Amino acid sequence: MSVAAASFRRNDARARGHAAYWAFVVHRMSGLALTLFLPLHFWTLGMLLAEAPAFDMFVSWTGAPMVKLAETLLVLGLAAHLAGGLRLLFVEFVGWRADAQKTMLSLGAGLAIACALAFALNGG
Repeated sequence: MSVAAASFRRNDARARGHAAYWAFVVHRMSGLALTLFLPLHFWTLGMLLAEAPAFDMFVSWTGAPMVKLAETLLVLGLAAHLAGGLRLLFVEFVGWRADAQKTMLSLGAGLAIACALAFALNGG
């Protein structure tokens, strides 16, 4: 085992303190949330085609403040997933640059928050 591998093991608790680990967690959780949301979204679109009155009731329910908050969080998750994916593409095609990781993570988080704020302030 090399010295680097011995000093920084895969399940080492120190890895969880690194910003890239938290970017990984956010990317996976946002992907999971989007995966859970898509069947609901497709069901709603199917309701539009099959049952117009039920769809109208559903749309009126979506005006509730908690639903608006959930939509804003969904946009935040989508933007975070997009930013994380772009960061991963950058790492894959440009190479790992440890000195630029925190900058890329900060830019991705800022982009995600800006998208969510723009959505919320635009009437969500």
